Amino acid sequence: MSAAPAAHDVWDVGAGYEAYIGRWSRRVAREVVGWLGVGPHARWLDVGCGTGALGDAIAAQAAPALVVGLDRSMGFVAHAHARAGGAHAAFVVADAQALPVRDGAFDAVTSALVLNFVADPAQMVAELARAARPGAPVALYVWDYADGMEYIRRFWDAARALDPAAAALDEAVRFPVCAPGPLAALLEGAGLASVEVRPVEVPTVFRDFAECWAPFLAGQGPAPAYAMALPEDRRAALRVAFRAALPVSADGTIPLRARAWAARGLR
Repeated sequence: MSAAPAAHDVWDVGAGYEAYIGRWSRRVAREVVGWLGVGPHARWLDVGCGTGALGDAIAAQAAPALVVGLDRSMGFVAHAHARAGGAHAAFVVADAQALPVRDGAFDAVTSALVLNFVADPAQMVAELARAARPGAPVALYVWDYADGMEYIRRFWDAARALDPAAAALDEAVRFPVCAPGPLAALLEGAGLASVEVRPVEVPTVFRDFAECWAPFLAGQGPAPAYAMALPEDRRAALRVAFRAALPVSADGTIPLRARAWAARGLR
């Protein structure tokens, strides 16, 4: 089989991302916001806000004075803004590695599923720390691509069985930072204190295979971008292999689980 398409991470269409990852990120976000335990009327910064999963959890659970969401994708920022509404949210197109904010401007700084996609993760974490006031929590979470994000893991296992060249595009290979040791080292390297890393597991249940496969046709994220770059016959073969790799309940639903690694420290 010919070489796999080059890595091309597409982040633009909010609805496509929500169907693929955003809805599961929202479940993790609720757990992380609760874990941080930040009191009401705080100023929050959500770096790489995407379609607003973490910002929505902050608004619903933490009674913030303000949530500022930043993301490089204009499409995602527009989607998050349309969902959020209200006077306590603001959204800006910006780079996570060069935040357009003052030092110590926020009472809590967070980021969801972004760290592994930036060119310099250490620079991003340094920027998160810079934006937090002294004593404020800085927190982020990423998927456990190697072992805990079953939906993506089973996709890449099927892809690699058909074409070993796909291994180079697998997030488990590309993103070794998505593990407790590297995450803790990054936060500590940014000067954060009392660093902790914990797993957060959520169910990812699909009503049938059609719902499970459809997000890969929207092209949002590494695996969908890979699927859509394949010729039609190879994509059809991948669909068959992926379906065969999935568990199916008696009612036709596909029960999977997703694990994220959540890390936090204090400025």
